[in-house]
Amino acid sequence: MHIATPLRYVVPAGAALLLSAAPASATPAPVSPLQPVTSLAAERLATADLVAAAKWGTDSPIDDPAREQVVLDSVAAEAQRTGADPDEVRRIFRDQIEANKVVQRGLYARWEAHPEQAPTTKPDLNVVRETINRINTDLVQAVADSTPQRTAPTCRPELALAVVEVHHDKHPDLLHTRALVRSLVSVCRD
Repeated sequence: MHIATPLRYVVPAGAALLLSAAPASATPAPVSPLQPVTSLAAERLATADLVAAAKWGTDSPIDDPAREQVVLDSVAAEAQRTGADPDEVRRIFRDQIEANKVVQRGLYARWEAHPEQAPTTKPDLNVVRETINRINTDLVQAVADSTPQRTAPTCRPELALAVVEVHHDKHPDLLHTRALVRSLVSVCRD
């Protein structure tokens, strides 16, 4: 899929605009209307660390097409209940899943290179998936609620602003920042 203005260019530009804007004493800029979507995407990405730790050293692969299909079917059904476009929600969640795998692969690479950093305990994957399912429900609602902003010509700059806001609030590392940008590729309708 071709994106007219890739987020990798928009995010730094948005950050530069925010950093060069008003002095600290000025009234804070309004929160981006896409901030709930971005914040929930970041929250969902945070579960990737637990999923990777649960799978590390087991036969469970990072790619799990059967589980991915269950998630996509579930969010499409939730989209219908909220009045959102199920196909659009599927695209957005396909990106969420791929971004989650970016984090898992990045952590595996880190743990292979630095075994002392590998997890020594395994989270219960079923408990982690309950958390993911809760976030998925909230994220579908946020996607439905943000339809006007996601279809507007200002969506990409608003999304960049939301990424900067979430980055400022959550302080993710480079791996999670890259994955966050990957998770949001289909949020704006082009």
